[in-house]
Amino acid sequence: MKKNMLLLFLLASAALFAQGEMKFSAKIENRKNDSLVIRSQAGVVKVLKSDAKGNFKAESFAVKPDFYQVTDGTGVAILYLREGIDLKMTMNANDMIGTVAFTGAGEKENDLLAAFNRNNKELGDKMAVVTDPTERNKLIDGLLAGMQKKLEDPALDPGFKSIIGQQVAQQRQQVAQMIGQAGKADKFKGQPSPLFNYENFKGGTTKLESLKGKYVYVDIWATWCGPCRQQIPYLQQLEKDYHGKNIEFVSISIDEKKNYDKWRKMVEEKQLGGIQLIADNAWKSAFVQAFGINSIPRFLLIDPKGNVLNADAPRPSEPGLRVELDKLLK
Repeated sequence: MKKNMLLLFLLASAALFAQGEMKFSAKIENRKNDSLVIRSQAGVVKVLKSDAKGNFKAESFAVKPDFYQVTDGTGVAILYLREGIDLKMTMNANDMIGTVAFTGAGEKENDLLAAFNRNNKELGDKMAVVTDPTERNKLIDGLLAGMQKKLEDPALDPGFKSIIGQQVAQQRQQVAQMIGQAGKADKFKGQPSPLFNYENFKGGTTKLESLKGKYVYVDIWATWCGPCRQQIPYLQQLEKDYHGKNIEFVSISIDEKKNYDKWRKMVEEKQLGGIQLIADNAWKSAFVQAFGINSIPRFLLIDPKGNVLNADAPRPSEPGLRVELDKLLK
């Protein structure tokens, strides 16, 4: 759970309920176009057209109780729609997150989603400068706990409360696990790092000891790992931006031996930079097990003396990493 944290439950399906009619209207200042599109996971549900003053007159259409996106082509808001509501939305298109508000039947649920979205944005700003994993996860849990408290309102739609409540609880459980993982990572801080001596894509092997005198940012990844691949462009940009600085970027693949050729092909085709290594025994490799790594991607930061600075470092996509590196490399 990172900066763009608009949690997935906001688009979770409310299950298969029958459709029923509802009404929706909107008033948008500084609108970007004359169309307002409401989408479900299945596709476009309704397109509303505005008058010259940005008024989208009330129209009836069928929905099932579910979460929907509404967009003017630039920003996106999340709606909870169900049969029988008569909802009016107002906003300034120059600041959709900050100004979107609702009146009418259904306003409580949708104002709650809007408030959560605003708090989520503020959380992202805070997390941009917080690098400690435990503190980051506590910030996330605080947001979820606040949402959970607001769901106690008896006036909220029961279906809405059920869906969001279940998923908030699941998210909090995941965060608790992450806090536990961060706590385990803390014990490595300041300690000599476990060592590695793994095959280098360019030939031979590379030892961690050979990198002493420099900071080392280690990426534990695998070719089959989607979240790992998502970090590649950010890591490549990071390598370019810090080229010539006192830091080495080391990527250690934990692919199984059967995927060895796949690893070499990906490194070559994607022109992966830094020091590209492959561990000797996948998940069971000594370096991986020494850090207790059981999920990837995982990033480590080691100081020039070979001591661990952060055993659960921020990802390349997180602004907090650059904050941390800039302090170290100034």
